[in-house]
Amino acid sequence: MAKVAVTGSSGFVGGNIAHVLQLAGHEVIGLVRSTPEKNLPWKTQVTDLSSIEAIANSIRGFDAIVHSAIANDFNRLQQDRIYAYDSFVGLTQRVTHAANREGVQVVYISSGWVMDGTAHLTAETDPGNPVNFYGVLKSLSEQVIRDLAPTTGAIARIEGVMGVHQTQEVGPRTQDVGFGYFVTSLVADLRAGKNFTVFGGPRVNKVTAPSAAAECGAEIERIISRKAVGTFHLVGDDPISRMDYARLVCDVFELDSSLLREEDPPEADLFPGAVPVDTSLSNLATKKALGLGPTPLRQLLVDLRTEIDTGKISFITKPEVS
Repeated sequence: MAKVAVTGSSGFVGGNIAHVLQLAGHEVIGLVRSTPEKNLPWKTQVTDLSSIEAIANSIRGFDAIVHSAIANDFNRLQQDRIYAYDSFVGLTQRVTHAANREGVQVVYISSGWVMDGTAHLTAETDPGNPVNFYGVLKSLSEQVIRDLAPTTGAIARIEGVMGVHQTQEVGPRTQDVGFGYFVTSLVADLRAGKNFTVFGGPRVNKVTAPSAAAECGAEIERIISRKAVGTFHLVGDDPISRMDYARLVCDVFELDSSLLREEDPPEADLFPGAVPVDTSLSNLATKKALGLGPTPLRQLLVDLRTEIDTGKISFITKPEVS
């Protein structure tokens, strides 16, 4: 059993990672800036994330730290570059310096948006070529891991992540021009008998290889258990277009696909910058390094339906607790 710190454990991705690691038997502690308004399902430690020393003190005696915290006010990120840089690159530097000081493995959660969207099933060896400021911030943060923790750090790129928020009853947003909250928004609307508009047009991420937040947590458990180093793509096996994805969701959840529409997103929902068209990532090297089996998209959706309908979190990859 490992002792693992998680930044961003009150968020969507971080919360799923923390939950799955806890279910696998690891001791999980979320590093938080202030005491949560309500108790999280795992222990938390109030930590000054602006201080390397404070982070180091909080993770002393730990085996790993999963760094998933981000600032997701994209308009503010664009308008305030100093804030943006510190929220991503600066924080990643502080976390990595602290991890190195304490001999702790660091796992950085990155994104397919480090790519320019012109390739299909991009390999783990591709360093990226971002087309917007969010991708640049993620790419620079990846480089922090390569430079400061070349023999102990892991970069875990995720993409098209579906799932249930573990610490909030309702997620912070609905469908966006990426694939965030796409499935849960579609299911909620169609189950209510509403039409669902699948975003199209030139400023939309149109293709991805989706995964589930819970499955990402299970694969991160493999990274930690194996002390794996390098860049990993925690994605499903099947690249798919946005509308085909919507139709597959309807099939798995037994929903009426005639309620689907395709239109350009409203101006208010557009990303303030260019958007990569195809963010599908190859997971072949990741599967070999982590000993992973098949992760078909249909099974990921079946697991998500189980979680939505029963409240029981479900994932494909089994834990490797030592």
